[in-house]
Amino acid sequence: MDFTVARLPFEEDALEPFISARTLSYHHGKHHAGYVKKLDRALADERREWPLEKIVAASSGGVFNLAAQVWNHDFYWKSLAPGGGEASKVMVSLIDASFGGMAGFRARFKDAAASEFGSGWAWLVYRPVEQDLAVLSTTDAVTPLTSEAVPLLTLDVWEHAYYLDFFNDRGRYIEEFLDGYLNWSFASDELARALAR
Repeated sequence: MDFTVARLPFEEDALEPFISARTLSYHHGKHHAGYVKKLDRALADERREWPLEKIVAASSGGVFNLAAQVWNHDFYWKSLAPGGGEASKVMVSLIDASFGGMAGFRARFKDAAASEFGSGWAWLVYRPVEQDLAVLSTTDAVTPLTSEAVPLLTLDVWEHAYYLDFFNDRGRYIEEFLDGYLNWSFASDELARALAR
């Protein structure tokens, strides 16, 4: 199969003023598209027929980096929504049990996203063994897909995700994401799928 860039789940200007159409044009149209093109060129074996998640889990080195960055970006776009949406009752209940409430979640997520040194990602995940939620950060292309944790949402904290709009103010980028652009509907759906397994 040929790898193609997934369409954004919103218009390029839908997240303004949080993320500008200019940023999305570069981030989605150049960075994300670049990973997809390089992955398409790099895979010349049976893995071309595998789902992207399987390629990520079974690969290493350059192919892992490309496949994981494609998957991480696909997931990031789905983690964003104008207005943010509503968290399900199950999500709210698990946030209360895992973080002591929404304020505790926000503090944990903000810390993980702000303290990731250099390029990386902040994640909200469901841990099936512990049956709780956790926040974690990963460096470069690393993704929870290689662990037992089930990703529910992510925030890209590579500089190219926010620099044109926020310059070096990663903290404000994180705050605005948490204040109104975190796609709670998507995260709640991902949690429901994880619990159904």
